[in-house]
Amino acid sequence: MAVAVRGGRGSSSFAGSGLRHLLSYRIFVSAMFTLLFLATLSVLLTSHPSSYHDSVIPTTGNAYVQRTFLALKSDPIKTRLDLIYKQARDHVALVNAYAAYARKLKLESSKQLRMFDDLAQNISEIMLKPSYRASLLESNGPVDEDVLRQFEKEVKEKVKFARLMILEAKESYDNQLKIQKLKDTIFAVNELLIKAKKNGAFASLIAAKSTPKSLHCLAMRLMEERIAHPDKYSDEEPKPEFEDPTLYHYAIFSDNVIAVSVVVNSAIKNAAEPWKHVFHVVTDRMNLAAMKVWFRRRPIEGGPGAYVEVKSVEHFPFLNSSYVPVLRQLESVNMQKFYFENRAENATKDVNNMKFRNPKYLSMLNHLRFYLPEMYPKLHRILFLDDDVVVQKDLTPLWKIDMDGKVNGAVETCFGSFHRYGQYLNFSHPLIRERFNPKACAWAFGMNFFNLDAWRREKCTEEYHYWQNLNEDRTLWKSGTLPAGLIAFYSTTKFLDKSWHVLGLGYNPSVSMDHINNAAVIHFNGNMKPWLDIALNQFKHLWTKYVDYEMEFVQVCNFGL
Repeated sequence: MAVAVRGGRGSSSFAGSGLRHLLSYRIFVSAMFTLLFLATLSVLLTSHPSSYHDSVIPTTGNAYVQRTFLALKSDPIKTRLDLIYKQARDHVALVNAYAAYARKLKLESSKQLRMFDDLAQNISEIMLKPSYRASLLESNGPVDEDVLRQFEKEVKEKVKFARLMILEAKESYDNQLKIQKLKDTIFAVNELLIKAKKNGAFASLIAAKSTPKSLHCLAMRLMEERIAHPDKYSDEEPKPEFEDPTLYHYAIFSDNVIAVSVVVNSAIKNAAEPWKHVFHVVTDRMNLAAMKVWFRRRPIEGGPGAYVEVKSVEHFPFLNSSYVPVLRQLESVNMQKFYFENRAENATKDVNNMKFRNPKYLSMLNHLRFYLPEMYPKLHRILFLDDDVVVQKDLTPLWKIDMDGKVNGAVETCFGSFHRYGQYLNFSHPLIRERFNPKACAWAFGMNFFNLDAWRREKCTEEYHYWQNLNEDRTLWKSGTLPAGLIAFYSTTKFLDKSWHVLGLGYNPSVSMDHINNAAVIHFNGNMKPWLDIALNQFKHLWTKYVDYEMEFVQVCNFGL
């Protein structure tokens, strides 16, 4: 029992000691927090008060807390003054913000904008009144409550008016901002559309000017055949029919074997008397062998057959730089820089720039059409055909047309104000303005019936030389053979019925099928040539039905697949 009693005292003594330690710790912590709070409060209350001499009173962060403590310490009325002042400043900023929106939305002359500007100025003037500044802002003594009440009244009137104006204008301004944002979006989308169109046109132009793999393959296969069997394809003696003026003569100038074959095949298959037709094909030196092999291996169908003469430009020795302006210009350094030098502006994706810098416009194959009387001196009439045409009817009635002494028989292309001389020639140049009528109707190259006797009489080749020499700097017209033809055959062109020649199958998907079916010649002018993948599908069959798919090299090269 004694042991138990001693043990109980010990436990009681230990518990009392722990309780005293806990109470002492709590008292210590409380004292420390009290001292820390008093020290902080002392620092805040003993700081020097800010003066009202500055026009801008700090209203945010530590500065605003300090100002509030100072107001509580010095005079509660000053807190009220501070809040009124802050309210006035906030509404000035808000009114100025809406005025800025109005300016951004181009409403400078609107009544609301003037009202916003006047209101902001009025609120600012209230705060800058000398009586208020002297009594409220710059006074070191106690604030006059009557003056403060008057100041508050004026400020609140302006604030109330500002809120009414903002409420009235908010909806219309929000709509204006939405409209402006929509306009910006439309503008951005339009810019993307323009860029996409330019890129698309650029890609289409590249595709149009490139040689398809199958077409290159065909030319190479024909060349290999010529090299492998030289004796089989030896040159033949010229046939007398090539110079017989009583026959129907055609001129085709091209380096495209398959295209020339389609022109010849379509003309012969639709001719009433194929054996009376003579085709003069002129190509460049590189494709001469391939062209000869093709027509040797694939003789013309129909009766005894038509006649095909294949030559290169080099077979006509008079076509040299001393006589032909285009060849002479091509030798000049400036012309070579313009067409061939890889400058920054030449690499741009400007489709028009790229189009007019295409060296094909100086190709002799394009300009041979201006030398027909000299190339075929014994002929009286000849029909010129581009390599991208298809003949659908017998063309012999053309030789029976009375040309009325005119040189060039062609289909006019003008309608309304479109396709007139003013679109092709530079009428700001005095020479062009003096000699030609800008409203004169233009016509089409591609199917042109030429009276060679009238050509020689009118000296059209000399006329062409004269203007081509003047246009070396490309100030009279940009490029191409059509402007030169419009000049050379000005007032010497007889317009044919439009059913002879229908154009646009290489760029216009809306060409009427009735016009196409009634046409003697259809023309795939434009970038979408029928032998390209980018051809217009609704018209392509009109060309492909004349392709000789039974020819072994056409099959080997997968042409048209």
